[in-house]
Amino acid sequence: MRAFGACIIKLFLGQVLAVRQVKLGFNGPEVSEVCFGSLAISPLQGRVNFEEGAEILRYAIEQGITWVDTAEIYDNYEQLASVLKSYPDVRVVTKSYAVTSEEMALSIEKARKGFNRDVIDFFLLHEQESALTLKGHKGAWEELLSAKERGIVRWIGISTHAAAGVRAGALQQGLDLIHPIVNMQGLGIIDGTIEDMLKSISFASELGIGIYAMKVFGGGHLSSKAEVAIDFIKGIKDIHAMALGMSTREEVDFNLAILSGKEVSDELKNLIKAREKKLYIADWCEGCGRCLDYCPQRALYLEETVKVDHNSCVLCGYCGRACPHFCLKIV
Repeated sequence: MRAFGACIIKLFLGQVLAVRQVKLGFNGPEVSEVCFGSLAISPLQGRVNFEEGAEILRYAIEQGITWVDTAEIYDNYEQLASVLKSYPDVRVVTKSYAVTSEEMALSIEKARKGFNRDVIDFFLLHEQESALTLKGHKGAWEELLSAKERGIVRWIGISTHAAAGVRAGALQQGLDLIHPIVNMQGLGIIDGTIEDMLKSISFASELGIGIYAMKVFGGGHLSSKAEVAIDFIKGIKDIHAMALGMSTREEVDFNLAILSGKEVSDELKNLIKAREKKLYIADWCEGCGRCLDYCPQRALYLEETVKVDHNSCVLCGYCGRACPHFCLKIV
């Protein structure tokens, strides 16, 4: 991972930590090498309440994190805005599943209103899989191009769980940023191996596109190897930054300590390990199966009621929004 510019210096357990600033591709801005992944504090995962999540975000910003990742589906604009109103320089990434120009225009306006900002820093098409899905979202992409030209969105891009999605996105007109799933075991990649994903990322990076990784810990499967998992991403020159989901102060401290190269105390390690997470399915599940279509990893299946393959689940929580009886959540 390439570092640029000055460092933001913070204090951690009596030690000086440096949150490095990195440049997102040829045209992107400088941001902290870690982006605050707000899915972990959103209603979609339900780990913390509104106020608790807001305080975690505030704490992360005070430690030097300069940008926040969200999405329309996370339903947390109000929560984030309650904090970001005090930090107007903190950049926002959001995403939409919009297909048509009209749908994307509504999504952009929803974000501008939700954050009380005239300009949204980054806006991405959510979960694009290939050139075919991008073609199907042509209207939405053209609206993003128009919004960028009009100055109400600064940089545009896609998020993806597919190596083919990265490669197709790299060829998309006007694209600045790609947010791919990537971790040392290739967990969650829907169309190939980690080697396939890294080749696609290299292709995109060589074209000057900014890359920031998601699911660095593989949805929690790699949490016991956190230092190795982060070092793997940092060692890939074509990846400029990473989004990390954090729902406690201890997780913020833990991740920033690893990124700074400082030794993490055993006490802090034990606190993090004690909070291992999984998808919980309540016993009142009626087996309607609606949630299956919302799982990008195909980790859910029906056996009278819904079951989960924990080895495939990456704890995105997207299934929870589809359940009419609120049976699914991350715990």
